[in-house]
Amino acid sequence: MPETIHTPTQNEQQDRSEPAAPAEAKTQVQEVQLSEAPTDSGPASAGQLDILLDMGVPISVVLGQTQIPIRRLLQLGPGSVLQLDKSIEAPADLYLKDSKFAEADIVVVEDRFAVRIKKILGAGTPADP
Repeated sequence: MPETIHTPTQNEQQDRSEPAAPAEAKTQVQEVQLSEAPTDSGPASAGQLDILLDMGVPISVVLGQTQIPIRRLLQLGPGSVLQLDKSIEAPADLYLKDSKFAEADIVVVEDRFAVRIKKILGAGTPADP
């Protein structure tokens, strides 16, 4: 009777190199059916947008900047003066987070500082560093 030679399959070769895992440790994969998000722009969507439109956002007004050595910074006290890099005629910069979005003049309204917006910067308008 001729001798039969058995060539191991790829799975059998992998089984020899990896320890056998218990049956309950095997991960089962299932397909998930996801529905599409509604694209309705009806009254319910408008109400959700109103929530965002009524939120407050912090705006920072930057009059100018300067750099000083730490030694000088530690010497500052009441009455110290720091000269900024902008002239008095230059507009202040308005920032939303770290993005400059407008330029404005500093004004006084009822004994408080305020800003009068001169220019709104668009998405394509480069902001000064």
